[in-house]
Amino acid sequence: MQALFLRGGRVVDPASRRDEIADVVVVSGVVASIGNGLSPPSGARVVDVGGCVVMPGLVDPHVHLREPGQEHKETIATGTAAAVAGGFTTVVCMPNTSPALDTPENLAWVQQRAAQTAMCRVFSTAAVTRGRKGEELTEIALLREAGAVAFTDDGDCIPTAGMMSRVLGAVASTNCCFMQHCQEPTMTRGSAMHGGAVSMRLGLAGWPRAAEEIIIERDLRLNRGVNCRYHVQHMSSGESVEIVRRARASGQPVTAEVSPHHLVLTHDVCDNYNTLGKVNPPVREKKDIEALIAGVVDGTVTILATDHAPHSADEKALPFEEAPFGMVGLETALPIYVETLVSSGAIDWLRLVAMLTIEPAKLCNLESMGIGQLGVNGVADISVFDPSMEWTCAANKLASKSKNTPYAGRLMKGRSVLTLVAGEIKHEVARV
Repeated sequence: MQALFLRGGRVVDPASRRDEIADVVVVSGVVASIGNGLSPPSGARVVDVGGCVVMPGLVDPHVHLREPGQEHKETIATGTAAAVAGGFTTVVCMPNTSPALDTPENLAWVQQRAAQTAMCRVFSTAAVTRGRKGEELTEIALLREAGAVAFTDDGDCIPTAGMMSRVLGAVASTNCCFMQHCQEPTMTRGSAMHGGAVSMRLGLAGWPRAAEEIIIERDLRLNRGVNCRYHVQHMSSGESVEIVRRARASGQPVTAEVSPHHLVLTHDVCDNYNTLGKVNPPVREKKDIEALIAGVVDGTVTILATDHAPHSADEKALPFEEAPFGMVGLETALPIYVETLVSSGAIDWLRLVAMLTIEPAKLCNLESMGIGQLGVNGVADISVFDPSMEWTCAANKLASKSKNTPYAGRLMKGRSVLTLVAGEIKHEVARV
């Protein structure tokens, strides 16, 4: 493996509170040194990264890789190719595959497949109920032993308080987090988008904010005294932020994530029955975006996650009510986060990178492996981002197998130009 010398970038590593212009030397898959005025090792490839942000490889705790069983949408190979193109070196896949990741054997299959085909590190969550039906607990202790880094029935909510109480108790014993898809099912049956002026004009059943808020309230009340690590996935409602804020202030072990589309899109994207804007939970209104960003600013929201959800063109071409929820996001996430959070002045680079690296690594108990950190003698998972590079999103050029993005034709500012996984270049874009 050729040594690499990354010269003159802005090195940002929240784990060590480093934010400085420096050189980074990578030898044999490890960060050999970081500092000013270093000399390249003999035979090293020198890469000028001046003007770029050099950070730990990004960690996404919420992606859908679709294998096994839904390979027409995505595969581990294509999904991880999209990941490295977006600067992500570690992804955590969700269990809503066919079959669900609800047994040690199914989990082992994903790990074996990833070892054969993945472009980056892949970890798995495990379903917390059999078949993700919300009726019977899986063998949670065995799934943890088999490598599950978190538990969730993502794509579906645990529907009843009784089962949710059992889930919290069982997951608490593993020291893993439980990731909740917060959707009260009886309030969203037949709903396709946010309940507001656009849904009324289109004649579509509206999805109320309360469907999310009620589940968070219920779960946090049930978790009192249990103290399971509880994580709110893809938060969309402004009022949800306040619920989580109060719980964190009271000492509950609760965290929350937001996704790029919930920070930049409103329900207007669904006008004219545009299924590319149909996601679960739905994109909402400007006031929700403002509240979500306020939650990022004050630390209520600790993690940024893409909820990368690929679907085929044929599926997204169905009538709006029938089309599946979700959009791809790995390749466009970082420019959107920079636009909405850093360029806007809401937070600085150190905080942004923390929410994309060390915070999700801690959520999934990966920090002990050096994931989410950029330090001397640490693993050389590195993401280099050029904040000045402009490019236009073209769906047909995305690495993801599916192209269901609402950003096609959108001018993006900033691009991942170099991604290293264990010191190996997995993605590179020429800087003009």
